[in-house]
Order: sequence, then structure tokens, then C-alpha cells
Amino acid sequence: MNTNLKQLSLTLLCIGALAACSKTDRTASADTAAARTDSAAGRLDSTANAGMDSTHSAMNNTGAAWSNDKFFGYAHNADVGEIALGKLASTKATNPAVKAFGKEMVKDHTAMMTETHALMTKLNATADSTWDDAKSIASDGTDKLKELTDKAAGADWDKNYIENQIDTHQRVLSKLTDAAKNNTDKTVTDALAKATSKVQEHLTKAQALNEKLKA
Repeated sequence: MNTNLKQLSLTLLCIGALAACSKTDRTASADTAAARTDSAAGRLDSTANAGMDSTHSAMNNTGAAWSNDKFFGYAHNADVGEIALGKLASTKATNPAVKAFGKEMVKDHTAMMTETHALMTKLNATADSTWDDAKSIASDGTDKLKELTDKAAGADWDKNYIENQIDTHQRVLSKLTDAAKNNTDKTVTDALAKATSKVQEHLTKAQALNEKLKA
């Protein structure tokens, strides 16, 4: 084999090797890109599924927001707070009308609590006092009881108590109305209607009394 032929053979071998390397590199790059695409798609699927799970969970929580156990827990805590404040007002209030209102709150909310507990037993339910709304109404009642216990008796005390009664009964009325709209148990719905009517009665009296205290 002459020198020119040897050089031609070597040149052809180098070209073939370079072509093979280029093909290998392109294949590896393509494989890497495909893997990255699959990984990204996997992350998108995971994110979408997580979002769907979160939405489904939120829908379930909304539907269960006013279960019987939660209603009984909320009603119990609201009654306990009203009874405690009413007892305080029946002894510490200086205005006869405010004192009488406090006694009425003790009487009415004790009766409401008794009826609620009887219904709870009938339905084999429990009072869930640990959820947010129930804990909130209980905490606010405890704070107000401490504030009014420490506050000096007098006209300002009477006004403070009645204003709190307006705020609390408006709040409870809103919650009970919402519970009635989201309940399908007729027995509980009837109990909610009765409780709502009584709370509205208390609210109306407190508002009228507040106007008299301002005069």
C-alpha cells in the first residue's frame, strides 16, 4: 500500500469515528431532554393532583362545617358564657332593668342548654367544643367575664354589659342562621329555629335597653 492510500484510509477512519461520536452525543442529548420532559410532566401531574386533592378536601370541610357535634359544641359554649355573664349582671348591675335582663339571660340560656343536651342525647351526638368557632365564642365569653368582674360597678358597667350582649347575640344569631341553612336533619333544624327565635328576642331587648341607657 502506497503512502497516499494509507493517508486516505486514515482520513476515512477519522471521519467515521467523528460521525459515530456525533451520533452518540445527539442520542444522549435527546435522551436527557426526554428525561427532563418526563420529569417536568411528572411534577405538573403531581401539582395538579395535589391541587385537586386540596380542593376536594376543602369541599368536604365546607360540607361538614355544621355537623351536629359542632352545632352542639357551639351552642353549649355560647350558653355557658351567657349564663356566667348573666349571673354577674344580676348581682353587679346598678340599673334595675339591666339587673333583670341578666336574670333573664341566666333563666333562658339554662333552659336552652337543657334542651340542647336532651336533643344531643336523643340523637346520640356529642358536643364538639374544640373547633374554631366554638373555642372563639368560649374565649370571648371568658375574657368579657374577667373584664366585667374587674370593672367597677356603675352606669358605665351597665352600658358595657348591654353593648356586649348586643354584639354577642348578633354574632350567635348569624352562626345559628348559617347552621340552619346548612343542616338537613329536620329535628336539628327545628331546634335551630327555636334557638334562633330566642336569640333574636334577646337581641331586640338588649338593643331597646341600650337606647334607654343612652337617653
